[in-house]
Amino acid sequence: MYWVLAIWVVTRVYNPSHIYGAGFIYLKGDIIMESKLREIAQRIKELRDILEITEEEMAGKTGVAVEEYREYENGQRDYTFTFLYECAKTFGVDIVELLTGDNPKLSYYTVVRAGKGLPIKRRRGFTYQHMAYRMKDKIAEPFIVTAPYSEEDQDGAVHLSRHEGQEMNLVLKGKLKVWIEENVEVLGEGDAIYYDSSRGHGMVAADGEDCTFLAVVMERQKGD
Repeated sequence: MYWVLAIWVVTRVYNPSHIYGAGFIYLKGDIIMESKLREIAQRIKELRDILEITEEEMAGKTGVAVEEYREYENGQRDYTFTFLYECAKTFGVDIVELLTGDNPKLSYYTVVRAGKGLPIKRRRGFTYQHMAYRMKDKIAEPFIVTAPYSEEDQDGAVHLSRHEGQEMNLVLKGKLKVWIEENVEVLGEGDAIYYDSSRGHGMVAADGEDCTFLAVVMERQKGD
């Protein structure tokens, strides 16, 4: 069985003391960004040391080369969603904790008002709002994502991410160009795409304007 949620959701099977987020943190300047990257990097290193996992093992878990992993752990590389997702899953924590150092505390229900999600930002301009960051033991993680329009991204090589499970993207505003391996789809407002996220996938804003969309990532529950 698969659990479904909207807004760049990631459902997890690992230990429910998870952390939410993606490899990005809200910033008000490059200094703050670098500081946040270092804080995240330190948490990753500390958790790896505590669990006695080698750098080589973590590189394998996250699907990157050992040298690339070391750059992530030293805060020298912008985190991807997939990298942080795999780190959190391996450590048995929640992405929010990985990003902020805090554990979600609510177990019954949580309400996040419009524009009040946990703000997250990547260097390349994508911004995320985690819409359930206060909820613990989540089976899914929801994000509202804003992709900035870039002319050079339209026909250029797009980085394709891969992680086990399934994913859904629902366009709220603008247009979204989505790559699923060699297939390309352009989605308008109200359009949605659902796919096997173990396949290479990537997306950029299209048609000359930024795009806001709901993204959902789901991982098969153990025993299903």
